Amino acid sequence: MSIASDMIRGHTDTIILAQLLQGDSYGYKINRAIEMKTGGKFELKEATLYTAFRRLEQMGWITSYWGDENTGARRRYYSITELGVENYYRMLNEWEASKQIIEHLIRPERAE
Repeated sequence: MSIASDMIRGHTDTIILAQLLQGDSYGYKINRAIEMKTGGKFELKEATLYTAFRRLEQMGWITSYWGDENTGARRRYYSITELGVENYYRMLNEWEASKQIIEHLIRPERAE
């Protein structure tokens, strides 16, 4: 079973910020971590990932810098800011509240 992208689409920023809470990283590595955590059931499309990076950077939630790899192509690394951490926890709380509401709405009520 593949995870429906519609269910996740609104949480892309939160997912990316969660990965960056663990440390600076680059796009490919972040996407692989997401894929591994979901057992291969979900990965972000490259265009979605880099559009989110630009949006998050414009909002001041992340910053980016070029790595200094000695071999291979240079990588652009992303780092979460204090504002990004604050907004991650705000969005996490919103997710928890939404999850509870949806749970109540989609579970059938049992007649007593």
